[in-house]
Amino acid sequence: MADRPARKPRKPHTAQVVRTERLTPHMQRVVVGGEGLADVSADTCTDHYVKLLFAAEGVTYPEPWDADRIREEFPRDQWPVTRTYTVRHWDAAHLEMTLDFVIHGDEGLAGPWAKRVRPGETVRFMGPGGAYAPDPAADWHLLAGDESALPAIARSLEALPDGARAFAFVEVDGPEEEQKIDSDVEVVWLHRGARPVGQALVEAVRALDFPEGRPHIFVHGEAACVKELRRYLRMEREISRDDLSISGYWRLGHNEDGWQASKREWNARIEAEQEGTPAA
Repeated sequence: MADRPARKPRKPHTAQVVRTERLTPHMQRVVVGGEGLADVSADTCTDHYVKLLFAAEGVTYPEPWDADRIREEFPRDQWPVTRTYTVRHWDAAHLEMTLDFVIHGDEGLAGPWAKRVRPGETVRFMGPGGAYAPDPAADWHLLAGDESALPAIARSLEALPDGARAFAFVEVDGPEEEQKIDSDVEVVWLHRGARPVGQALVEAVRALDFPEGRPHIFVHGEAACVKELRRYLRMEREISRDDLSISGYWRLGHNEDGWQASKREWNARIEAEQEGTPAA
């Protein structure tokens, strides 16, 4: 058997913070740029995401960062921590990438970082990945999610052709969290208030009078909410898998490390329950 070619080292992209902006009380924008983005492309999907890399506290890695080398030479508890964020805007001409962060005070890792980071600071990330963009051949579109899905929903709405038929539901804490989106689609803002996360979103999607024709649907957000909507869309509405992009971006009570570690198994189990097939 011929030897396989050696895998190229996984070197993160490096960028610098260009500017920051507080969009709403709980949403912070960070724009990064620089020549390190010259080999990055984030213009084919509206849910493009990157995995930001944060050095473990007190740990210095050899330059340039090499993910494989770090994993070989450092104990696991000293590996960089990753946090996943959707690319809200991609400006290839100016090599700038916009990321929006949900802020909950000093809770978490990426949110507090986004709140305090200043222009000129270095950012490292892997990616981008992504798989969804609104299908122009669909008869109509449905986009639904909470704050975590807002960047992808907003970018998707802005990518729709003029006159496209679409319904958009976004659940946020309250009216102060609404954002301006450059689209002629009217976004229905659902104010959570004291209700459980996702409750208003599920109610709104269930109350929608589905039009005739083939839909293309994007539903992302808190995992339990997404689970309920997946069951509704797949089993009650009989939406084809091919016409549905649906996944839990986060899970209540879990940080990203815990959620990502269990996400594949969670999704497989939920899909098996709802499709009536045994999980692997």
